[in-house]
Amino acid sequence: MDTLVVGVPSEIKDNEKRVALTPDGAVELVHGGHRVVVQSGAGTGSRFPDDEYAAVGAEIAPDADAVFAAADLVVKVKEPVPEEYHRFREGQQLFTYLHLAADRGLTEFLIDRGIGSIAYETVQTADGRLPLLTPMSEVAGRMAVQAAAHHLESPAGGAGILLGGVPGTPAANVLIIGGGVAGTEAAKIALGMRALVRVLDTNPTRLAYLSDIFGGRLDLVMPNRARTAAYVADADVVIGAVLVPGAKAPKLVTRDMIAAMRPGSVVVDIAIDQGGCFETSRPTTHSEPTYVEEGVTHYCVANIPGAVARTSTLALTSATLPYLVTVARHGVVGAARTDPALRHGLSTLDGRLASEPVARAHELPCTDPADLLDGR
Repeated sequence: MDTLVVGVPSEIKDNEKRVALTPDGAVELVHGGHRVVVQSGAGTGSRFPDDEYAAVGAEIAPDADAVFAAADLVVKVKEPVPEEYHRFREGQQLFTYLHLAADRGLTEFLIDRGIGSIAYETVQTADGRLPLLTPMSEVAGRMAVQAAAHHLESPAGGAGILLGGVPGTPAANVLIIGGGVAGTEAAKIALGMRALVRVLDTNPTRLAYLSDIFGGRLDLVMPNRARTAAYVADADVVIGAVLVPGAKAPKLVTRDMIAAMRPGSVVVDIAIDQGGCFETSRPTTHSEPTYVEEGVTHYCVANIPGAVARTSTLALTSATLPYLVTVARHGVVGAARTDPALRHGLSTLDGRLASEPVARAHELPCTDPADLLDGR
């Protein structure tokens, strides 16, 4: 097929300074014969100025309207927001994080506009890895502990507890719900700050793995409702790091559990992009990152890695670029046919939904990706 025009608009979510393509990535696409159109200033927040893109052959467009008008394939970091919907053309292609199970409005828009979309977070390899979600989960897990430590401080309205304590005083109790990538990274940082750390996970194989890599320094528990309630009540910090790929996060911590925590405690919901795993969670922004519910500070920023834009952009684009080259070369349909990992990420095509977890979340009809691709 003809090479696609790849468009890179600026991200417009609150304090979202990541960019979907670095100048190094633009080199690869231009070398492949593609036109790359980057919105002026799109890379500024990650410290990639326009002239670095121009120097490698990318075109600099004055605004988002120009990028969307030129692009066959729109490449973003975060999911489109309603202010961007009018820019999409019928049948345009999209490659980004989508988190559709938590956003019926966006799901319906992509279906109605006939957008061919692949979601970063559901691209999955044969061994079950989520290669495009992993780098941002690593960043979010590490930052979750930094955020919790700050919001435990008295000036931030917290309980006035130093995460690691000092000799003669107790360290904070940190409870991490979910022992996947984000939870593991959170545990590394919390242990490094000398907190007392407990991880809950329902997968005994994962618990055994964590026991091996942490050498017994973690308290590792297979949860049930009673245990979860008791451990939440005892915690100074609870980090929700639950992931069901492509699906809405289960509400594992109830309002009653939150209410049983000590005033000034902190909860961080890394799963907020997928709807959150605390009953009391609602999305927040970097401008207004917290709110207090039941006397507990809630940090539920929906784009946590955006706070360290350069690190996050470099980590994300290193992972996405090989897949992006495939999507740019073959288009969404051809890429999904060519690469089974990308086929797992196929979300919408030709006005139909291709993700079973999203369909379940919104009670919408779903078409098997294989059937969608066979029809093209």
